Amino acid sequence: MLLEANSEDTGKRLDVFLQERLPEYSRSRLQQWVKAGRVRVEGAAERPSYRLRGGEAVEVEPAEPPPLKAIPEDLPVRVLYEDADVVAVDKPAGMVVHAGAGCRTGTLVNALLHRFGALSGAGGEARPGIVHRLDRHTSGVLLVARHDSAHRRLAGQFAARQVEKIYLALVHGRVKADAGRIEKPITRDRVRRVRMTARLARGRSALTEYRVLRRWEHFTLLEVRIRTGRTHQIRAHFSSLGHPVAGDRLYGAPARVAGRPPLERFFLHAHRIGFAQPSTGDPVTVVSPLPAELEDWLQGLL
Repeated sequence: MLLEANSEDTGKRLDVFLQERLPEYSRSRLQQWVKAGRVRVEGAAERPSYRLRGGEAVEVEPAEPPPLKAIPEDLPVRVLYEDADVVAVDKPAGMVVHAGAGCRTGTLVNALLHRFGALSGAGGEARPGIVHRLDRHTSGVLLVARHDSAHRRLAGQFAARQVEKIYLALVHGRVKADAGRIEKPITRDRVRRVRMTARLARGRSALTEYRVLRRWEHFTLLEVRIRTGRTHQIRAHFSSLGHPVAGDRLYGAPARVAGRPPLERFFLHAHRIGFAQPSTGDPVTVVSPLPAELEDWLQGLL
């Protein structure tokens, strides 16, 4: 592809110029192309730090990224439940579920492959066993399929909204109603593409139910049940009400709370999941206790 630098680009670094013109690619990938000689300014390869003069022709030869494939890694993983069809694990906050752009190691999938050897392949080589996901900074119970038949049956339960998903969330402010439901569609934020929004009255339907467990002057602890599984659903829904999840600065939570130590993660935990055992149909409920760091932070509010 051919790009042309104009007068407004004078003085810009080459990698910054590329990121502005090609936002669909990560900056690290664009820098890799520059270093590999796939980006030429007036026919010559330059460094990422090259400063444009304005008016140059910039030729870009994109390269496809190598296919993602999960590899086993000896990482700790806590198993909450296990049978011949499914494993339920306790995902810690900060761990990515599976490999993606910019993240190929240290994932939960890599740990699972080391622990169990083989998992369902229905989700592809990068996501063996993964039927659903949790955000990187959300902790709690996650289901993993051990073989393809179990994967299909679990996926069917999720699609039919037959899986019970209960979260614990601490949100900013005092939620007035003792219980309620949020039924607002969710779509990608047009300004900040890394987040979702429930403020535009359009997008995919989403339903969240909640009940108050405890209130403080500036916080409310909630039990949250999601009836749909939209990206960032709980975070986007409560942010739209003016009650962002504690620690979630992307959705409006403050960076610091007066008199309290910084919360280095979201106060959002997948506490309980209920599903039908794929082979027998028997009901199974798996519970993940609130992590110590969240329990300790909560105790500071008492």
